[in-house]
Amino acid sequence: MPTVAIVGRPNVGKSALFNRLAKRKIAIVHDQPGVTRDRISAPCMATAIPCTIIDTGGIGATLDDGFAAQVTLEADIAMQTADLILFIVDAHEGLTPIDQDLGAKLRKAKPPVMLVANKVDDDKHIRGADEFARLGFGAAIGVSAEHGRGMSTLTAAIDEILKPLAGEIEEAVAAAEEAGIKLAIVGKPNAGKSSLVNAILQDQRTIVSDIAGTTRDAIDLPCDYAGERFTLIDTAGLRPRSKRDSSVEVFSAMRTERSVRRADLCVLVIDLAAGISSQDRKIAQMIMEEKKPCLIVLNKFDLYHPGAPMKARKEEAQEHVKRELFFLSYAPFLTVSAKNGQAVETVLKEVLKIQKGAKKVPSTGKLNRMLQEAFQINPPPTDKRSAKRLKLYYGTAAVDEKYGTIPVPTFVLFVNDKSLMPASYEQYLSNRLREFNPVAGVPIVFSVRSRDRREWEERSASSGRPGKKPAGKPAAQKHSGKPAGKKPAGKKPAAKKPASKPHGRKKK
Repeated sequence: MPTVAIVGRPNVGKSALFNRLAKRKIAIVHDQPGVTRDRISAPCMATAIPCTIIDTGGIGATLDDGFAAQVTLEADIAMQTADLILFIVDAHEGLTPIDQDLGAKLRKAKPPVMLVANKVDDDKHIRGADEFARLGFGAAIGVSAEHGRGMSTLTAAIDEILKPLAGEIEEAVAAAEEAGIKLAIVGKPNAGKSSLVNAILQDQRTIVSDIAGTTRDAIDLPCDYAGERFTLIDTAGLRPRSKRDSSVEVFSAMRTERSVRRADLCVLVIDLAAGISSQDRKIAQMIMEEKKPCLIVLNKFDLYHPGAPMKARKEEAQEHVKRELFFLSYAPFLTVSAKNGQAVETVLKEVLKIQKGAKKVPSTGKLNRMLQEAFQINPPPTDKRSAKRLKLYYGTAAVDEKYGTIPVPTFVLFVNDKSLMPASYEQYLSNRLREFNPVAGVPIVFSVRSRDRREWEERSASSGRPGKKPAGKPAAQKHSGKPAGKKPAGKKPAAKKPASKPHGRKKK
């Protein structure tokens, strides 16, 4: 699709305009300059002609953390690959020397440049936008990205320029809508998430720095591998809530959490050289609570006991993961070095293996035989309060396709009373099911439902499945010739015996 790059000096409202064109909040909007540091792309939903919009970092200002050169490089790449450039200026502050320098740079750009004066919230601000005509890009289009003013004029101008480029848009849109397997790359700051993304893409698409917190937005990056489409979501590193020292970091953490929820699989990146920390365990706990498929990537393996033999290093890493992340035991792990490109290609291979295994859902008959065997080997405990025990009637596996390309099946168990299912017994059934159907990377989700026994038998009979006879029902009576079930009407009066003659001697 045609690409539209949004460029300008810091804090002129580029991210606000990006969100307005995308019609959803993707880029972080903040008064602090330099919040956006990477190229962020998304489909434009406001124009008639489909296109991709790119938000870039601010150009020309000296940021306080040493990212100015890299941000400028990111903007240069966007300008070289864009079909249209939106040059954003601030109508409130007027023309600045940085705007003039950037205008001189953009006049050498190959794609057409459209001048957009943002923050035109009132008619009086439009007159102030006329001074930008000196930049040589014609009259500026006045908009207010925050309030949506002037957006129809802007989108109409964008459509007019992109109209000649709309030859193969329909096929491109169909391909773009199929995002493929969405992978959320998550982890704590400085674990090597962006390095891993760059190594997989074999391109410097995200900024890599030793300074923790470089990535602040969740960035969607398309990738093709082995005939499959992937979308890599590079997320901001998650620090403990008590250490998030700015609102920007809080917003970044919220974006990361949303990325986990919308992903098909989470790639948990861990700095193996530093060891698994409590923050790594919290992120793993979040993945488990969201019931997401997971792959653990142990990064910086080249720095993990480099003098020891390879086999011993891997065995020790395996024991470390099993001990520290025992609750995420369903997730397989890989040892890689993103910086050196060591074993990086195995990440997508393992994802495809997890996807293939997730589709192997046991049939209803096999599932019920496994459950009955598990109940016989280890019966559920008796509840101390009610003195009752859990009874299983039936089990089935349900797969909802809306959960993406790696579905997580839900095993529905119909029982007499779901309150009788303790967490320990549910874990036992989970372990037995994983032995019966070993699928790595996919969690086991149970849905326990109470069902009255008579209701269950009626449903079973109506569906053609023979139900079990209710417990405690009297056995069938043998035929005795008498009507069954009737009580005797009472004792019959005894027959009168004939009066006996008095005993005595016979008269002669």
